[in-house]
Amino acid sequence: MVVLQKILSTLNHLEVVGSLERTIARPVQADASDIDENCIYWISDKKLDLQHTISFGTIICSRNLTHFHPNCTYIVVDNPRLAFKDVVFTHFDVRSTPFISHLAFIHPTARIGKDVIIDHFVVIEEGCVVGDKCIIGSHTVLKRNTVLGKAVKLGSNNTIGGVGFGYEKDLEGNYGLLPHLGNVEIADFVEVGNNTCIDRAVMGSTKISRHVKVDNLVHIAHGVQIGENSLIIAHAMIGGSTIIGKNVWFAPSASVLNKKSIADDAVIGLAAVVIKDVKQGEIIIGNPGKPLIK
Repeated sequence: MVVLQKILSTLNHLEVVGSLERTIARPVQADASDIDENCIYWISDKKLDLQHTISFGTIICSRNLTHFHPNCTYIVVDNPRLAFKDVVFTHFDVRSTPFISHLAFIHPTARIGKDVIIDHFVVIEEGCVVGDKCIIGSHTVLKRNTVLGKAVKLGSNNTIGGVGFGYEKDLEGNYGLLPHLGNVEIADFVEVGNNTCIDRAVMGSTKISRHVKVDNLVHIAHGVQIGENSLIIAHAMIGGSTIIGKNVWFAPSASVLNKKSIADDAVIGLAAVVIKDVKQGEIIIGNPGKPLIK
């Protein structure tokens, strides 16, 4: 339940008509059959005829609405649809409600599945694929040819498929960036937090397997492969072309040198630095990382 005064404090509105002493339980459609006094909904100027039939709840409307029922509260705004969207996203959990923001950029060649949530200022570049029921948080960027499977959840401010840190010296001894022609493939049910970077491969694909969970502020370099059900916790750094098996646990601030292999069920401890391959089930601690003797 959200008190009306709290909603009004976050909403740019013109005026309020009716009682301010209300609590809002849920947002609904204006023509819903189960509207009651604790619902909030909006009426567009194209459906102003509804104003004569409604008699419950809180209504977001424009100045063009002229009939006010004494049992209702009316929030008058310039853009009812935009205001309703802001109310829902600010005060109610809508993660299961499909939504594509008009502020997102989606390249015409990108393929978008069903029932997705693509939040404000998301950028989806050419050739990307977004599977059914994916959620992409605000300001996240999918660089070209990134592929998301089904029900992938990406938080805010992530860059998926950016160019990796791969350089080679030229004949004069100056570093030049290697072309990164690959992509990132993220399989079904993967979840990524906020402010994380997953780089595309130089050739082929950086691959994140099913049910992997990646925390905030993680860096996964070009060409990495992560097996199913692995957990990569905040501030972890995975060096390029590293192969990580299934059910691996990367603790906070752990890091691994590029081109290493970490077998299934391994645990990389807090702030551990992996410079050698890790065997199945090993627990690695320290800097440089060494197996924990049980």
